[in-house]
Amino acid sequence: MAVKVALDAGHGGYDSGAVHEGRREKDDNLALTLAVGEILEQNGVNVVYTRTEDVYDSPVRKAQIANESGADYFISFHRNSSPNDNQYTGVETLLYDENGVKAEMARAINAELAKVGFRDLGLNIRRDLAVLRRTQMPALLLEVGFINTDADNALLDARFDDTAQAIANGVLQTIGGEIGPGAGTGSGRPVSEAYAVQVGLFRNPENADNLYRELVALGIPSDISRSGSFYAVRAGRTESLNEAVALQQELQQLGYDTLVVTL
Repeated sequence: MAVKVALDAGHGGYDSGAVHEGRREKDDNLALTLAVGEILEQNGVNVVYTRTEDVYDSPVRKAQIANESGADYFISFHRNSSPNDNQYTGVETLLYDENGVKAEMARAINAELAKVGFRDLGLNIRRDLAVLRRTQMPALLLEVGFINTDADNALLDARFDDTAQAIANGVLQTIGGEIGPGAGTGSGRPVSEAYAVQVGLFRNPENADNLYRELVALGIPSDISRSGSFYAVRAGRTESLNEAVALQQELQQLGYDTLVVTL
């Protein structure tokens, strides 16, 4: 029996969500939801949608739709927004808690989106959201970039198909799927184990951000992953353990304390 995933395009109808210079969150959410759903369906996943057009249902009703469908997973699509334009950049995934497969899926999706070029802001616990609190299956809420940050919008527009594929890849990795040939940019092979070099672990997000910027300035691809009350700074995601070890040695020569981790 195929795995069933409920996909929710956040907002809709009179509820536009965040708006920036005429760009409406509800439109981005729907376009991305439908694109990811198509890829999942091509890979044998049974997909249920809370909406496929510009209509409004309350978050509580959307959770009910997912529950009534018997879905195994629930994913809600959103765009983030900040108080000031171009203040923040990146993707994050909201969860009711960090237990179980939903956290695994959230990290997988964030890691895939980081490959596209989005900054990985990690996981964020939100227990006040109906779509996370009232769903009866593992549930995630994706914040795919900031709608009032020009760089995030430009990246989403330029690499929309890659963004949809990245999210689908993260889902398929978690449910044990295989990226099928002909599905977006899928490789047609099982996803391999990935490695990175952890360079720092902080309670203070500002310290993590400072180290992240330091590594980026050195030309080292990096991200920040939140785990509970800690923020881990990781460098050089790769499927080769040898490459991870080589990067670890390079970073140690630069004076960093490092640890190779499995993603």
